[in-house]
Amino acid sequence: MWSFIKKIKMKSITINGLERESVGKVATKALRNAGKVPCVVYGGDAPIHFSADELAFKDLVYTPEVHTVVIALDNGTKVECILQDIQFHPVHDRILHVDFYQIFDDKEVTMEIPVRLTGNSRGVRNGGTLRIVNRKLRVKALPANLPDFIEADITEMRIGNKMYIGAIAQDNFKIMHGENTVICQVRTSRAAVEDTDDEDEDEEGAEGAAEGGEAPAAEAAAESPAES
Repeated sequence: MWSFIKKIKMKSITINGLERESVGKVATKALRNAGKVPCVVYGGDAPIHFSADELAFKDLVYTPEVHTVVIALDNGTKVECILQDIQFHPVHDRILHVDFYQIFDDKEVTMEIPVRLTGNSRGVRNGGTLRIVNRKLRVKALPANLPDFIEADITEMRIGNKMYIGAIAQDNFKIMHGENTVICQVRTSRAAVEDTDDEDEDEEGAEGAAEGGEAPAAEAAAESPAES
C-alpha cells in the first residue's frame, strides 16, 4: 500500500579540531571560555581527545538531518565518526561536550535515522488527523549503507489506517524495532466524513447521470399523445 525510498549514501561533514594534551577541569574550562568545545572520539584503539570551535557544530547539531563526521585534527589525523552524545548547558544551551564514535567500513553501526512522510493522506483529506508516532528509527548497517532518511508515502492512508515498520523493505540495513511498531496513523475526528472509494463515487455519479438522462425522455414520450 505504501512505498518507501532510502538514500544509500549518507552525507558527511568535516570538523577541524585541535588535539588536546590536557583533559583536566582547568583546561576544559579554559577551552569553553575561549569558545571551544571539548570532544572525545571513542571506538578506536584509544580515546582521542580534541577541541573544536563551537560554530563548527551548527550543521551537525542544529538540523533534523543526520551525517557522518570526519574529524580532521591539526596533526594530520582524520577519523570518520558518528555523533554519539552531546551535552548542553542547562541555562543558555551552549554546547559543553561532544562524544563521537569511530566507524569502520567493515563494522556495522547503529544510528537514529529520521522518517520523512510524503504525500497527502486521503484520510486527512476526509477530515482525519495524522499522528506521527515515531519521527526517528534506530537503524543498524554498515556505514556505506546508512540511509539519509527513510521516506514513506502516506497518500493512500485512510482514516483508521496505521503504518507499521514491518512494511519497510530492509535490504541493506536493519531497523531495530519490532515489526508492529507504528510509524504514523490517521485518526478520526469530528470533522471526518465517510471515506469512500473514488471508484464507488465515480460509479454513483455515472448512475445518477444515467437516471437523470432517462427521466426527460420518458416524460416526453408520455406527453406526446396528449399533444396529438
